[in-house]
Amino acid sequence: MAPDDSAIPARVVTSLPLAFTAGAAVGALGGMIGLGGAEFRLPLLIGLFGFAALAAVILNKAMSLIVVLTALPARLATVPPADLGAHWTVVVNLLAGSLLGAWAGASWAVRMRGATLYKVLAALMVLMAAALVLTHTATVGALPLPGPVRAVAGVAAGFGIGVVAAIMGVAGGELLIPTIVLLYAIDIKVAGSLSLLVSLPTMLVAFARYSRDGSFAVLRSNLRFTVTMVAGSIAGALLGGLLLGVIPDRVLIPALAVILLISAAKLARHAPPDARQAGLPDN
Repeated sequence: MAPDDSAIPARVVTSLPLAFTAGAAVGALGGMIGLGGAEFRLPLLIGLFGFAALAAVILNKAMSLIVVLTALPARLATVPPADLGAHWTVVVNLLAGSLLGAWAGASWAVRMRGATLYKVLAALMVLMAAALVLTHTATVGALPLPGPVRAVAGVAAGFGIGVVAAIMGVAGGELLIPTIVLLYAIDIKVAGSLSLLVSLPTMLVAFARYSRDGSFAVLRSNLRFTVTMVAGSIAGALLGGLLLGVIPDRVLIPALAVILLISAAKLARHAPPDARQAGLPDN
């Protein structure tokens, strides 16, 4: 099924300073909790800047990919390569599912009706809020699973995370990190770096799938906007890293979860924009 009007790529005319500021706010929020913040960027792309759901997802995926590539060297420098190499089977296990999930998720997203995609995004934002609270407020212990069962669970979990990451345009670290800790009993600091090794190929697969669809043209139409918001996100992430620990987690995490839930409620009620609202030229 071809996407409806709400999924047609749009060029939205907006203030570049506002795009930089919004990106910086998203980056700062992500930096304060050690994540990329793409789940906070998505509702801004839809609610503040007026992009249709699919266009917002594709833009979010492109920005997330650039932010992850920028953060990768610094993050990997915090964990010795030998420590990561010791867990290469974990990365392979999760990738076996996440690569398939990313392709499937992107395929489903481009075929969904706009109204359906808004509701799916709203449900996934509730999932992200729950994962955020669980990861930062609860002690996650490893499940005592036999090797073969753990391998199957890893593929299944990877597939689900790949689907979510592709549909939302996020890296998926919010879900990958607790999954790695839960299934493989790996320290959370090492799990954070391993999650990037899974996220990057998974994002590239989703990106490749989106590039086969006409909606991918939204990137060409909004290149300056994308670059500006990415620059803001990177600057904000650096600031957020400096502010790490300034706001106690018992205050910050519930506040961020509430933001996600409010955004989810708004997306669930969001009406797909018509051509004029989406920034398309009149016929």
